[in-house]
Amino acid sequence: MAIFKKPAIKAEGGKKREIPRGLFQKCPGCSEVVPEIELAQNQRVCPRCDYHFAQPAKERIQNLLDSETFVEMDADLKSVDVLRFQGMVGYKDRLKKYQESTGLLDAAITGYGILDGYKVAIAVMDFGFLAATMGSVVGEKITRTIEYGTAHGCAVLIVAASGGARMYEGMLSLMQMAKTSGALAQHAQGRLPYISVLTNPTTAGVMASFASLGDVIIAEPKSMIGFAGPRVIKETTHQELPERFQTAEFLQEHGLIDTIVHRKKMREQISGLLSYFAVTP
Repeated sequence: MAIFKKPAIKAEGGKKREIPRGLFQKCPGCSEVVPEIELAQNQRVCPRCDYHFAQPAKERIQNLLDSETFVEMDADLKSVDVLRFQGMVGYKDRLKKYQESTGLLDAAITGYGILDGYKVAIAVMDFGFLAATMGSVVGEKITRTIEYGTAHGCAVLIVAASGGARMYEGMLSLMQMAKTSGALAQHAQGRLPYISVLTNPTTAGVMASFASLGDVIIAEPKSMIGFAGPRVIKETTHQELPERFQTAEFLQEHGLIDTIVHRKKMREQISGLLSYFAVTP
């Protein structure tokens, strides 16, 4: 029989204290917990293991372009539910949810600006919006960006990140693959450069169209890049897949990617390429 009783400890006010969400991120690379503010200051690269987190489009544009030079285009374009898609969750409801959580109308921010003195037409995809799937709005915005670069004689820079075509829009989504590729063909006829930057992940319809058509194709370290997923390919081919299959490093070894560049050195690398292409500042 215990002589002393264990005192009951009650939380003040009878409420549990909760840690506010969004203050920390667990790194998928090293499993360390990293403060959100430290990640933001480090361009969303883990300071422990160098893992590249997904970076919001607005942050990426700020890090790539000269300060206060970005001019957004087509900011008011937004998707509509043309096919009246009805699943467990309707397309309209999904769009509204992601518009509220990201502050974006769709999965790409486009426009033009100055990068180290060079004018570029730029499109950046945001994986936080419906896995940056390419629907009619994303395809239209990217096409208009390419056409702007062609009309104004400047380089086109597209930073891709995507889960592929947007199934909610069916054939209208798949049409964007041909539309963006056609615009790039006209851009190439003008002997103007197109630099494609692939981030983690870049897959399916996006990878099968404009993302793989760059004059120079750059990838961030250890990005997953490919068309179908490894499991689908393995089940279809009934073959064991090579080690590091569909990583940026694997694709560089096999000639699809020209170079792998750390996020913190991306601006410097692109600036050097623009100078090699002799693009007029």
